[in-house]
Amino acid sequence: MHEHDPVSVLIGAIFVIIILVVILLPYFRIFKRTGHSGWWALLMIVPVANIITLYIMAFSRWPALEGKSES
Repeated sequence: MHEHDPVSVLIGAIFVIIILVVILLPYFRIFKRTGHSGWWALLMIVPVANIITLYIMAFSRWPALEGKSES
């Protein structure tokens, strides 16, 4: 069994957090602009849920556009 150096574990954890922020931040902003909760962005890291979420957002009504003419 390998013993992991605490410093390398910390560096790995920081790297994972940075990658998650880089991936999720654009989705968070997109969902907020459509009028949905930004928390939907968390589904983008779940393998099948991300595709389902994109289709739901693509084909549902956006609260931000309610009352505006849609094309």
